[in-house]
Amino acid sequence: MIFHSAFQNLYLWLPVVGFLVGLISTLIGGGGGGFFFIPVLVLLFGVPAHVAITTSLAATLPICLVGSISYYRIGHIDLRIGLLMSAGGIVGGLAGAGFTSLITHEQLIVLYGFYSVLLSIIVLRGIWKEKRDKANGIENNKDTKLQTSAKSTFYGFLAGVITASSGTTGATPVQAGLFAMHKPVRIVIGTSMMVVMINTATGLGAHFLVGKIDLTLVWFLTAGTIAGSLIGPKIIKRARLEHVDGPIRFWFAIGMILFGIAMIISAYTFAGSIVLQ
Repeated sequence: MIFHSAFQNLYLWLPVVGFLVGLISTLIGGGGGGFFFIPVLVLLFGVPAHVAITTSLAATLPICLVGSISYYRIGHIDLRIGLLMSAGGIVGGLAGAGFTSLITHEQLIVLYGFYSVLLSIIVLRGIWKEKRDKANGIENNKDTKLQTSAKSTFYGFLAGVITASSGTTGATPVQAGLFAMHKPVRIVIGTSMMVVMINTATGLGAHFLVGKIDLTLVWFLTAGTIAGSLIGPKIIKRARLEHVDGPIRFWFAIGMILFGIAMIISAYTFAGSIVLQ
């Protein structure tokens, strides 16, 4: 359901919030929209949670759309991989929705943790292999089109499962998959933005008939998000990311490993507390 809430003076801060979220989201490849919008709307603006979730999706979509167009124009999107990942993500989303109904919340957290650690190991192994080949004077062999298609669909499928089970837009698992495929940071950021755009549009469509979208909030947020989304790609274009490509991939993998371990520990800690009770 679409509605307009009454204007409040506090809403004049929404374009500023939208600008910052739009800028950050385009700099990191699409993630962060819902992560920032939902708590800000609920905690600072008193928006009901169920309205904030759907409104956040509606406000995030312009970020992804403007960012994707900007990155496509400067050649930072691998369109073929992005489309394959999106297709795999749609199938994975359907599978994930059914799968999560068969396992407990703790089991889901553990699986997500192991998934994060495993994917990080794949990324680190790729970095180690590249360094070894470079030291031995061996030129890196590129994947064939069939291998690229299979990997893109597979990683997209996993991202879809994670998205459906965790309620996120799927930026992190998409980026992890692209890093595992040895894609440059510029391509990772741009392509993940495109995939997140499709995930967000799909999620918004699913919520459109049953959710509540406050267009007053959307208009004020979008006034800022579009400006931020235009600036982010320009910063990335000028940044000399090729010099930090390896370190970014390395620390991304380390962060994912720590995150995965924390998820696993939290699941077992939660389960243990229930047993003690």
